[in-house]
Amino acid sequence: MKSVFIVYNQANTERVEYMLDTLGVRGFTFFEQVQGRGTNGGEPRRGTHAWPEMNSAMMCVVEDEKVPELLEAVQKLDLRNPVVGVKAFVWNIEQVV
Repeated sequence: MKSVFIVYNQANTERVEYMLDTLGVRGFTFFEQVQGRGTNGGEPRRGTHAWPEMNSAMMCVVEDEKVPELLEAVQKLDLRNPVVGVKAFVWNIEQVV
């Protein structure tokens, strides 16, 4: 199993939820009001007067076979509007109890 952590501009929340529903990814954990800055020229998302936008994030645990399909959907969403931004990070899950 893999964990996929998806970080995105909060404006994409409905799109990310729709993407997960479409792919049959039922379980996720939602993180609201995530602050940060992308490594490749991303603008800060701090919720301040100077940097008013915010990010959100979702983490889901999926079967290994689902990862390529999920990453492809994330990439398509990012290409739709690269300024808004969405990134996905994947790591191994050793055990689930």
